[in-house]
Amino acid sequence: MFATHKSPFSGTWYPEDGAELEFLLAERFSESERRIGCFFFPGALGYVVPHAGPAYSGTVAAAVYRSLAAERPERIVLLAFPHHGGLSGVASPDAERIATPLGKVALDGDYAGFPRVPEAHVCDHSLEIQLPFLQKATPESRLTALYVGRMDTAARHAAASKLASAWRPGTVFLASSDFTHYGRSFGHVPFPADQDVATRLRELDYACIEAAGSLDSALFLDTIGMRNATVCGTGPIALLLDVLRSIGADTIYQSVLDYQASGEIAGDYRHSVSYAALGYFPRAAFDLDEADRGALLDAAAGTLHALRQTGQRHPLAAVGSAALSTRRGAFVSLHQGEELLGCVGNCAGHGPLAEDIGDLTLAAALDDPRFRPAATQKGPIDLELSVLTPFRRIRDTADFRVGRHGAMLRLGHRSGLLLPQVAAERGWTAEEFWRALARKSLLGPHAWCDPQARLEIFEAQIFGRRHAA
Repeated sequence: MFATHKSPFSGTWYPEDGAELEFLLAERFSESERRIGCFFFPGALGYVVPHAGPAYSGTVAAAVYRSLAAERPERIVLLAFPHHGGLSGVASPDAERIATPLGKVALDGDYAGFPRVPEAHVCDHSLEIQLPFLQKATPESRLTALYVGRMDTAARHAAASKLASAWRPGTVFLASSDFTHYGRSFGHVPFPADQDVATRLRELDYACIEAAGSLDSALFLDTIGMRNATVCGTGPIALLLDVLRSIGADTIYQSVLDYQASGEIAGDYRHSVSYAALGYFPRAAFDLDEADRGALLDAAAGTLHALRQTGQRHPLAAVGSAALSTRRGAFVSLHQGEELLGCVGNCAGHGPLAEDIGDLTLAAALDDPRFRPAATQKGPIDLELSVLTPFRRIRDTADFRVGRHGAMLRLGHRSGLLLPQVAAERGWTAEEFWRALARKSLLGPHAWCDPQARLEIFEAQIFGRRHAA
């Protein structure tokens, strides 16, 4: 066993001079804030983070590390893998420290009791490229580094059980992985490098990202196989999903923090690697506080009042905390008593939630084709806002909870959505909910049972106010 391992990626994948490396990381962190803003959902249990050189994937990786810096976790468990293979199971490198230009990183190799393996045998950038980011973002966190090798399903579940049993609040898991490796040098050219390559790469990547968001490792790996996707860190991601499933069951949702392909950075998609920063958060992380809920209701009520007074479309923006700067799925519903006057929303947000809410209020009052314009109604109108969690894909309706979950059903070119409160208001069973969703999607009464159907669930924070005439 050796005490300190000097990272060979210093001076190759990133500068060997400490000051130069600090400057490069600071640039990447600043560029990340420019791209995605300063707000992060709190309390992440895990992340997927890319591992190319900081000049390429560093901006996307910085989204994860900026989020970690805000949380300051007690322990980070980094799940990496040797690109060259040669490892079975999960093992901890037998180094006590790994040296980078920013200093030495201490490793706590006893977490969860995995066997040791010589770092010289497994040394890989999937682990060591993360260390300077960790030194900048969370220097006080204890670090356990684990290499994930070949495993069958039973072995992966056993490893996940060990990690989940050892987990305590304040521990965060990182799975190191890049996404699609596209180009002849990778032996992967599923479509030509033409004017549509960026869109098609994004579609391929997001199919894998959304499968990871299911927290179902089998669904994720099946998607990788069916798409022939060149995601390099499937082992760490699958293990992470199994750990999260054990810790949080169905109460965790994936948020895409950032995404970019190196083809965009270099201006050449003939050789491109995709990078995604994914966070896994408990349900409560997506709830708005009372002040922000009030700010959204003020904007919606003010927009509706101005419309009813002037007949003009002038959406008002909410003034609240940075939480309202995020893109969130949201719906605005208008009622008079038991009568629905209009309900319009979006699934993921077209812009910041603070700005979307006024536009959605106008659309609910004027553009819902099922009803005559609510703005023409006399008397008080009740405003109800539903702010959604991210969507989570499910294999079948066994993971659906009536009254708690809303759902999206997609089959072919048809799709439909119902909010969670719809079932509670009507006293529906789960089957009645899915039948109603199939009808709304203009599909057959059992469309959700079709093997080709895509099912997604979500939750919503629901709040409202009465708007006087």
